[in-house]
Amino acid sequence: MHGLIARGSAIVVALLMMIAERAAAQAPGLGASAELVDPHTFRVCADPRNLPFSDEAGEGFENKLAELFARKLNEPSSYTYFPQVIGFVRNTLNALRCDVIMGVAVGDDLVQTTNAYYRTTYALVFRPDSGLDGIDSLEDPRLKGKHIGIIAGTPPATVFVQQGLMVLAKPYALTVDTRIEAPAQTMSRDVAAGQIDAGVLWGPFAGYYAQRVTPHLVVAPLLKEQERMDFRIAMGVRRSDQDWKRRLNRLIAESQPEIDRILAEYGVPLLDEQGHLTKTP
Repeated sequence: MHGLIARGSAIVVALLMMIAERAAAQAPGLGASAELVDPHTFRVCADPRNLPFSDEAGEGFENKLAELFARKLNEPSSYTYFPQVIGFVRNTLNALRCDVIMGVAVGDDLVQTTNAYYRTTYALVFRPDSGLDGIDSLEDPRLKGKHIGIIAGTPPATVFVQQGLMVLAKPYALTVDTRIEAPAQTMSRDVAAGQIDAGVLWGPFAGYYAQRVTPHLVVAPLLKEQERMDFRIAMGVRRSDQDWKRRLNRLIAESQPEIDRILAEYGVPLLDEQGHLTKTP
């Protein structure tokens, strides 16, 4: 009897292992043989209200890039929208509801990243009449005594502390539900209205919102800081999706001129491999 039970248990274990192996081979994102839930649709994970990156109306540059890639693959596109806050990757990409996040920093430890397709930097925004023309660093003495907006917890905040700018700084929230709040837009409006003297924003936000307030703001990329201000941006996929990553890398390489044009249309300050500005917003 004990022998039969032992053999029966071994058979059950063997069956479970076989089922698991088959599931791993067929499950999306869990094996090289079948990485995508729907290999015939370009399925995008995106924020529903986070311009200039993405929104549900398809007006962001990441929407435009997704449509570009879908056309090149001759596939329809679909979107899973979720606010880009804590839990975004878990509830979208890792939940197998979509297959690519269009913009993540190279080195992001929550996803596997493709090759970078652009590099940009934080920038100072200010009114044309503010006397800050030509500025390219937060160490510029003209900033002393100014009321400057800063997104809390971002790299420029460290420089603010070092330069004694935090005392008069106006902080804006870093992590918000973008369906309710838009700190970058609010900061840009505050600068335009004269409520603060200047603001520091991530490059894509700076270039985009500077042209959507009155008066239009000057965008001054920060290129000479001691702290790192620039980052390379790639696309994010599941760690198991090696074939998919290679496919996206090929698309990035062959589409780079078109990618650059789309980014330039949105005012994104673009840096070359040496960190020099290639496109002035």
